[in-house]
Amino acid sequence: MLHARRLATLINTLNGLVWSPALIYLCLGAGLYFSVRMRFPQVRHFGRSARLLFSSAASVRGVSSFQAFALAISGRVGTGNIAGVATAIAFGGPGAVFWMWAIAFLGAGSAFVEAALAQIYKEEINGQFRGGPAYYIERGLKMKWYAVAFAGVTLLAAGVFMPNVQAHSIGAALDNAFAVPRWATGLGIAGLMAFIAFGGLRRLSRAAELIVPFMTIGYILVAVIVAAAHWREVPRVLGLIFESAFGGGAVFGGIVGQAIAWGVKRGVYSNEAGQGTAPMAAAAAEVKHPAEQGLVQAFSVYFDTWFVCSATAFMILLTGTYNVVDGAGGFLHQAVPGLEVGPAFTQAAVDRVIPGFGAGFVAVALFFFAFTTIMAYYFYAETSLSYLKRQDTKPWMLNLLRVVFVAIVYWGTSHPAELAWAMGDIGVGAMAWLNLIAILLLARPAVECLRDYEKQLKTGGPIRYGGPGDGNGPTSVWK
Repeated sequence: MLHARRLATLINTLNGLVWSPALIYLCLGAGLYFSVRMRFPQVRHFGRSARLLFSSAASVRGVSSFQAFALAISGRVGTGNIAGVATAIAFGGPGAVFWMWAIAFLGAGSAFVEAALAQIYKEEINGQFRGGPAYYIERGLKMKWYAVAFAGVTLLAAGVFMPNVQAHSIGAALDNAFAVPRWATGLGIAGLMAFIAFGGLRRLSRAAELIVPFMTIGYILVAVIVAAAHWREVPRVLGLIFESAFGGGAVFGGIVGQAIAWGVKRGVYSNEAGQGTAPMAAAAAEVKHPAEQGLVQAFSVYFDTWFVCSATAFMILLTGTYNVVDGAGGFLHQAVPGLEVGPAFTQAAVDRVIPGFGAGFVAVALFFFAFTTIMAYYFYAETSLSYLKRQDTKPWMLNLLRVVFVAIVYWGTSHPAELAWAMGDIGVGAMAWLNLIAILLLARPAVECLRDYEKQLKTGGPIRYGGPGDGNGPTSVWK
């Protein structure tokens, strides 16, 4: 017990260091800088971003644009969209929702840059496209040690720290809703993950392509039903979100700093903009021009936060099934005494409209959301291992990673919630620090890539990308 407390203390201390106010400012500042410098491509090309989802087909070497989008979404849309939104509201008040929207809008600029760079500097390894921050750090910044550091951190974060949150959420949801023992849930999801992981990238991308649309449509449908039952409350809730975001109102006016911190923290955890994970999925896509995958990934940030996270936020706020803590052991707002922070907020919201349906619905939704995120985490871990070993990746190395990852998934179902979230936050934050600094230093190639793409759009000719054509630029894939 003593060792467990010491571990929890260490994890919480590291979490506080990683998620200092400096990282909050870096996330917001980087997104604002990229958006302004590129003249807000996430706005100017919004319609094109959606159309590009279906613009390319899979090949022997790479996946289609939609498969890359689905793989990235499987990482973005997870526990953070249900439990994360509830946590942001509980600790930051309704105003945290606005700051989640803000980091999504600005983060779309960061998402464009990192995805475009992933395409520009990707490589073909063992017959498949691989790329991401480690690749563009090494080739673009010429900093091998920095690239190795990022790959090592990602291998640890995606392979050990981050899956715990998703596995724990599945275990807790199924236990609360259907009394399924945690060990049984652990065996079930570990077995499913083993089947997909040992099937390689194609099975992973195919599973994401099939599951993501199904789970999202079902969740949004229930959210629409809940919102429709309380449609008269929509103007009041919107006013509450904006008022609380800027310190207005008597109840939540004193926690504007918490609103910003929790909104950005949970926003980045959910949409992963600037974190460096989605570029690994983006690099696997077969596209005509790097900018196309940049726009697709920018759109995926909107999809995650403005669409799915907003669905959760409005269900909770419209029905009033939330409490907001004051940081001193009390509450600024307590609408439902005894309501546990997390998925219970959403469960209670659904139950207000469809009595008895909330627990089961949220448990099933969390299963799909969290499991697809676990799939994405495995892909990120495998991509990092492939970078570290390059062409020397042996089958036994991949198999060892798969076994360890599956074991972590099983173990994570029984973790305490606070420890699981703290470990996940450390993984996300550590990657974000390294990746955001790298893409700020590599802004120029991404900006020039967008200009080249927009120039070709104006001329009306076939879209293609040749790259600088020298040994210091993009790989032979783009020559």
